[in-house]
Amino acid sequence: MGERRGELSSTVAYQSYRQRYDLEHMFRFSKQRLLMTEFQTPDLEHMSENWIRLVMLSYVQLWAARELARHLPRAWERYLKQNDDQIVTPSVVQRDFHSLISEIGTPARSPKTRGNSIGRVQGQVQTQRSFATCRQE
Repeated sequence: MGERRGELSSTVAYQSYRQRYDLEHMFRFSKQRLLMTEFQTPDLEHMSENWIRLVMLSYVQLWAARELARHLPRAWERYLKQNDDQIVTPSVVQRDFHSLISEIGTPARSPKTRGNSIGRVQGQVQTQRSFATCRQE
């Protein structure tokens, strides 16, 4: 529509519209399963930048691991057979991600026990954080 309507062909418009479907599912998955909108911090300047980057990196890791993940039925899906031929969704990869990470291992050493901490001084009261300053409206 408008004066610039001749700049886009119908094929380009169709392909762009089809990509929207993938983006909508990515945002839905990121909000529901990767907790994209659940992070809260009093630092408003860096809140969305760093957290969203971290969520997108985790989504890319799930995408990269899709070839290695196995489609395992849940406990209540016993009647379903293991099906590795299906397209592996990000949810299935996330469910099997622990086995992928355990195969890779970690370069870190095991933690050492340090005993019990002393905790807060008796009678110390923490000030409650106000969420009104954290939200930008």
